[in-house]
Amino acid sequence: MAGEVLSGALPWQQLLALVLAATVVMGSPGPATISVTAKGAAFGLRPSLRYTSGVVIGTTAVLLVVAAGIDGLLSSIPGLTPVLAVASAAYILCLAFRIATAPPLAEGGNEAARPTFGGGFMLAVANPKAYVAIGAVIAGASAQGDGLGLPARLLVLAAMIVAIHVLWLLAGTVFARSLRNPLASRVINLVFAATLVLTTALAALP
Repeated sequence: MAGEVLSGALPWQQLLALVLAATVVMGSPGPATISVTAKGAAFGLRPSLRYTSGVVIGTTAVLLVVAAGIDGLLSSIPGLTPVLAVASAAYILCLAFRIATAPPLAEGGNEAARPTFGGGFMLAVANPKAYVAIGAVIAGASAQGDGLGLPARLLVLAAMIVAIHVLWLLAGTVFARSLRNPLASRVINLVFAATLVLTTALAALP
C-alpha cells in the first residue's frame, strides 16, 4: 500500500521522502558523523576540512559500492568478513585514541595527529553503519516504487552525504571554543572518543 501511494506521488514528494529517509537513517549519530564532529571540536574548522572531505569521498564510494551490490559479493567470500571487521575495529580504536589524547587547541597539537584526508577516507570505508544505512535507504526507495530512478537517487544521496557531514563538522566546531581550556578539552575529547567506540560497536551488531 505504501509503495502504491509513493509511486503515485509527485516527483517533489518522492524527492522529499528520500531526503527525509536519508536524514533520519544516514544522518543519525554513527562512527563517521561522530568522528567528524570530534575532529572539528578537537582541531577546529579549517584543519578538519581535509578529514571531512575524506569522509565524504569515502562514504560516497560506499554509496556506489552498495548500489553496485559489491558489498554482498565481498561478504560471500569465506573468511574475508572477519578480517575486514577486525581491521575496521582496529582503525576506529586508533582514531578514538587520537581524539581522546588530542591537546587543547591553544597548544597547536602534534602534526602527526592532525586530521588528514586519508584518515577520513579510511574511516568512511571501514564504517559498518555506512553500508547498513545506505543499503537500507536504497532498498527502501526501491521497495516503495518511487519514480526517481537509481541515478537520481544516487545524486540525491551523494548531496545528502555532503550536507550531513558538513553540519556535523560545524556542530563540532561549536565545542572548539570550550577546548582552549585544558580540562574542558580533555573531558569533551574523551566523551567524543567513547561515543565513537560505542556507535561503532552498535553499528557492528547484527
